Amino acid sequence: MGSTGIRRHRTRRSQSPLQCPFCPLLPLRETGSDRRLDKEFFQPSPARIQTGGYHASDSAFDFSGDDSFATLAADEDSSFRLVDTSAKSHHYNPNRPKFNPRWRFNPHNARSQLPQRRDEEVEARKREAEKERARRDRMYNNRSQMPQRRESSVFKSSVDIQPEWNMLDQIPFSTFSKLSFSVPEPEDMLICGGLEFYDRSYDRITPKNFKPLERFKNRNFFKVTTTDDPVIRRLANEDKATVFATDTILSTLMCAPRSVYSWDIVVQRVGNKLFLDKRDGSQLDLLSVHETSQEPLPDVLIRDGNKVAFEEPNPFANEGEEVASVAYRYRRWKLDDDMYLVSRCEVQSVLDINNQRSFLTLNALNEFDPKYSGVDWRQKLETQRGAVLATELKNNANKLAKWTAQALLAGADMMKLGYVSRVHPRDHFNHVILAVVGYKPRDFATQINLNTSNMWGIVKSIVDLCMKLKEGKYVLVKDPSKPQVRIYDVPQDAFENDYVEEPLPEEEQVQPPSEDADGVDANAATNDVEDKDTSNVAA
Repeated sequence: MGSTGIRRHRTRRSQSPLQCPFCPLLPLRETGSDRRLDKEFFQPSPARIQTGGYHASDSAFDFSGDDSFATLAADEDSSFRLVDTSAKSHHYNPNRPKFNPRWRFNPHNARSQLPQRRDEEVEARKREAEKERARRDRMYNNRSQMPQRRESSVFKSSVDIQPEWNMLDQIPFSTFSKLSFSVPEPEDMLICGGLEFYDRSYDRITPKNFKPLERFKNRNFFKVTTTDDPVIRRLANEDKATVFATDTILSTLMCAPRSVYSWDIVVQRVGNKLFLDKRDGSQLDLLSVHETSQEPLPDVLIRDGNKVAFEEPNPFANEGEEVASVAYRYRRWKLDDDMYLVSRCEVQSVLDINNQRSFLTLNALNEFDPKYSGVDWRQKLETQRGAVLATELKNNANKLAKWTAQALLAGADMMKLGYVSRVHPRDHFNHVILAVVGYKPRDFATQINLNTSNMWGIVKSIVDLCMKLKEGKYVLVKDPSKPQVRIYDVPQDAFENDYVEEPLPEEEQVQPPSEDADGVDANAATNDVEDKDTSNVAA
């Protein structure tokens, strides 16, 4: 300790690196709004520079004399990399071929420059092949379940065109759609036959509460052509009309644009009269559903002996012969000032409504295989009756239109449509009634888009065309493959020697196979039931 009383301490040698940079915290000097650090400490004075007392190593930030940071600097330099910040794709491949137009049309650059991804291409092709195979399988299965559309070449002409026949004219169906003709209300010339009353209990039938359809072996149904009708011959001799036909023939002409199958009508020009006939065994009397039974629904009638008799009996039945319930209304329409048309129209039943008798027509829609139509009546009739009718209108438009036209011609107040189905798809003998629905003919005609003025326009045009022909025999044939009709001039003896094969009796026909599990013949039991007395039906 000195005299000054100040103790001097021995300074210990610092272990820190030499020339360690140190920046003191200097006060801020404010000049106006600018604030800056005082740089006097960092800048050497001019006096020191002139006297040589200043050296670069005297700077507070001189690290040349210290090797402590050499290793850190070397490590940082070794990890440094130059990065190109220009915008390029992350998937840039310098070996990728350039698909310019010149490369595309160069045959030498076909596949040699493409990237090799054969494994992925093969797998993709396999997947596409599997999808195509599955699609073809689905189409094949759908076609096997649905009915195949038959080609027009399958259809055959309803009559064999002979080489000596002379074709006079052909009329396309497109011209029929533009025709229109209005006729006044017809008058009844005569009513023959007898009618049974309709059983209203059949209106309450449902698919769950169906009734079997009886088969009648003793009742006769007559399909007599125009010139073989004794009543029409009598009316022709009395000059009651100029044109004579039946409701079946007229309905065929009226609904000709809807027809697909071939049909033919024989035209006979005798004097100033015109007769529209059909051949024996003609297609006009056959239904397009290929059912063997052609009669309407006689099972929905009350067979208690109470009938409505008209002026004359059935003109086609022999004395004591049992005939079906049918009434023939011979009605006359005025086509022109000096031209009248007489037609024989049929009604099958009568019904008392509000103390007034109403005429009914009865027809049956047949279901022989639900897989063919795609709609099962037993499941859809009770809940979706409209869908069933729409399907029938699609598949049998011509048949339903002809039934409606016949009901309009006969002046029927109601037309009854019965839904009749086979007991088994392979059994064409036994049927059941699933439902019976009634429609007013005019309302139903509007529903199926059947125009009465167009119907009579077609008849009027055909009649005017035939009245211009000479006396003789002609045939009007619908082309089997085209929507048109042709008129042929045929000899007088044509169709007179046609051989018509009569159907075999039911006893000689092949019976359907039995479906009973016990091996009992179901048809034998059914025939025994049919032979019993089933004439009493509850009204």
